[in-house]
Amino acid sequence: MKKFFENKLNTVLTVILGVLIITLLGHTVISALTPQTKRPAVSTSDTALKNRINPNISKIATADTATSEPTEAPTTKPAATQKATTKPTSKPTTAPTTKPKATKASTKATTQKATVQFATAIPVAEPADYNEQWNAGYLVAIDNPDKSYQCGQITLNDADRDLLERLCMGEFGSGGFVGASLIAQSVKDAMCFDGFSSVAEIIKEYHYTGSTDIPANDSCKQAVSYIFDQNHDAVQHRILYMYNPLLVDSEFHESQNYILTYEDVRFFDRWGY
Repeated sequence: MKKFFENKLNTVLTVILGVLIITLLGHTVISALTPQTKRPAVSTSDTALKNRINPNISKIATADTATSEPTEAPTTKPAATQKATTKPTSKPTTAPTTKPKATKASTKATTQKATVQFATAIPVAEPADYNEQWNAGYLVAIDNPDKSYQCGQITLNDADRDLLERLCMGEFGSGGFVGASLIAQSVKDAMCFDGFSSVAEIIKEYHYTGSTDIPANDSCKQAVSYIFDQNHDAVQHRILYMYNPLLVDSEFHESQNYILTYEDVRFFDRWGY
């Protein structure tokens, strides 16, 4: 009798084990035959921005871009590329209000208002060649490049160099090498096209509000060197104004010639020269 029950139990266990094996095999076959659902793609805006960054950005950003020693000579502007030597007759901006990301997060929920219609870039007749822009040393390819844009090389004295590096840190230190380069180009363009002769003068007239009390990091120093010492530009277009719509609304900025957005900061040129 005992042997009978033992045999019966073994039989039941064997059947259960067989059912489990068949079930697992069935799930495996079904999974193999069923198409896999794709994960949602990364947001198109983020993807588009990454596709515009120079593929050699890592090499450019980490290179020793200081090819010339700072001089004590006053800041000079190139006469050949000077298109305007008068300062703006009206205040061009209430302030480029770019700040580190830490301040964006705390103000996003309360300051963003859908009251200003964002401007869009004016389309060009032919699609822009990103590779052409990258090969020329531009850090971000844009859809509306100005192929006539040219700003001659400007030499910074020690005081202006230090102040500009700190300005890049205070205005857009969270933007890394590219963000700092955009600020540096904005300052250089103000010197080239509006006749300013010092960084301090530009800070005052253009109402920059970023702190210059913060020591610059390596990215800001490399950006200033790339834009001024090596005479490159972040984008192939003049840029003079910028603001962060997460911090403030600005109808003035959105009425200007929109060029690009980088990490929430919108950059503009003015209309005409």
